[in-house]
Amino acid sequence: MQRVLVVDDNLSVAQQIQSILHTSSDFVCVGHAKNGAEAIKLNHGENPDIICMDMEMPGMDGLTAVRSLTKLDKTVKIVMVTSFGTIGSWRAEALKAGARDIVTKPFDAETLLTVLRSL
Repeated sequence: MQRVLVVDDNLSVAQQIQSILHTSSDFVCVGHAKNGAEAIKLNHGENPDIICMDMEMPGMDGLTAVRSLTKLDKTVKIVMVTSFGTIGSWRAEALKAGARDIVTKPFDAETLLTVLRSL
């Protein structure tokens, strides 16, 4: 079972991701962070296998967090879950920063689970 950290300042989106993870026998949610700085702290404490990271959050945004996390651990698996996913420059920037894939909001359970399983 893979351990997933959910990072999103929107509580309803975070709960949606957690609910999707709960329906799968492949994943378990090990925590929820509201911004990139919290994600870095929780990543260190919880050691998740995968991080689902929002792009735009108050404080430290997702791109900054991805850059920091990948500097600390080159093997970290981060999936951006964002409404900016289909916009070329955002997508390219996220992948360049170290994200493994991007899931665009709104998303359905099967899309998210397929991406997570592909990691």
